[in-house]
Amino acid sequence: MSDETPKLHIDSDWKAQAQAEKERLAEKEAARASQPGQGGEGEMPPASFQTLVATLASQAMMGLGAYGDPQTGRVVIDLVGAQFAIDLLGVVEEKTRGNLDPEEAKELSEVLAHLRARFVQIAKLVAAQMQREGGGMPGAMADPGVIGSIGGAASASIPSERPASKSGLIMPD
Repeated sequence: MSDETPKLHIDSDWKAQAQAEKERLAEKEAARASQPGQGGEGEMPPASFQTLVATLASQAMMGLGAYGDPQTGRVVIDLVGAQFAIDLLGVVEEKTRGNLDPEEAKELSEVLAHLRARFVQIAKLVAAQMQREGGGMPGAMADPGVIGSIGGAASASIPSERPASKSGLIMPD
């Protein structure tokens, strides 16, 4: 066996899209902060439907590794947490159907489609990485073909007993 440690490969398209999403959210926040009484320093942003969607989407993106651990610089993947945030957005979509204006409904639908697609992509990458590192994982991830359902998109679940990752990938319990 070689001394090379397998690395998680995330295509540059995904990185560019994650960076664009971060920039878009930063621009929205800067626009809100420039308005008096609308989420300036030390203030919370206004409670709105867009803020709710953005908050849950940010939580999902964090779980999908969009942000590295500032202390270690390593990518943090929390598929269970990401799946929960995506599922919550799905509940919001279902329970608000017919009560949103067209722009809000479109934004929510697009955010969910993007997050679900990224979830599937990252889950497959993690499954492949774990297969290369330790010959598989216990439970559902031992077979990367074991796929469940998340709001119409495929997903994989991570069991709580995870082997240590050799690649620097952090998999929280």
